[in-house]
Amino acid sequence: MTDPAEAMARLDDRISRCRRCPRLVAWREQVAREKRAAYADEEYWGRPVPGFGPADARILLVGLAPAAHGANRTGRMFTGDRAGDWLFASLHRVGLANQAESVAIGDGLALHDVRMAAPIRCAPPANQPTPEERDTCAPWLDRELAILRPSLRVAVALGAFGWQAALTALGRAGWAVPRPKPRFGHGAEVVLPWAGRSGSGAGVVLLGCFHPSQHNTFTGRLTEPMTDEVLLRAREVAETMGR
Repeated sequence: MTDPAEAMARLDDRISRCRRCPRLVAWREQVAREKRAAYADEEYWGRPVPGFGPADARILLVGLAPAAHGANRTGRMFTGDRAGDWLFASLHRVGLANQAESVAIGDGLALHDVRMAAPIRCAPPANQPTPEERDTCAPWLDRELAILRPSLRVAVALGAFGWQAALTALGRAGWAVPRPKPRFGHGAEVVLPWAGRSGSGAGVVLLGCFHPSQHNTFTGRLTEPMTDEVLLRAREVAETMGR
């Protein structure tokens, strides 16, 4: 049997070299060349951003896409922007990360039983991927789920886009998605039983959380206690369901 860590490392490498979407390739590389003034002396990643976290995690966080001057700069999911600052601080408070700060690859950050992924691996212009780009990128999340399948127990969708992407990907991977599809909401919780025809898998609980964007956090739509509550629930479900 293939070691999950080795399989995930190979997948991460393949993701980081993808050039399938011309518009996204052009934009991510333009941003990396022109840079933001505050980061003028830094070398931008400027490539697709792979997932981050252990390959046998029981919890998967599903976001939207890398930020142009965040993960597109640092090369690590949710690293280098305020949304990431908010999220990692919460993960640390609930015991799912070893530190509250995420600055750059090599800063010592480690996630405990959590992996992060995005349906879109490249920073899109105006944070708006096209439907074609979404569909082109979807197989990467499918392959990530295939590696995580033996251990996965909880998926946390950050925002409505992440919710729809997670439901669709989990359905393709073999979990049974209720009909009609459950609607996104902060604190929403849906059980998806395993229904795949091949292999084995356990049920997955999908949780909804408002995305930690500046719009949501600055306006108070998403507070620290609200974020902590969802992540604590994810940890509780994962520990209850075991491996």
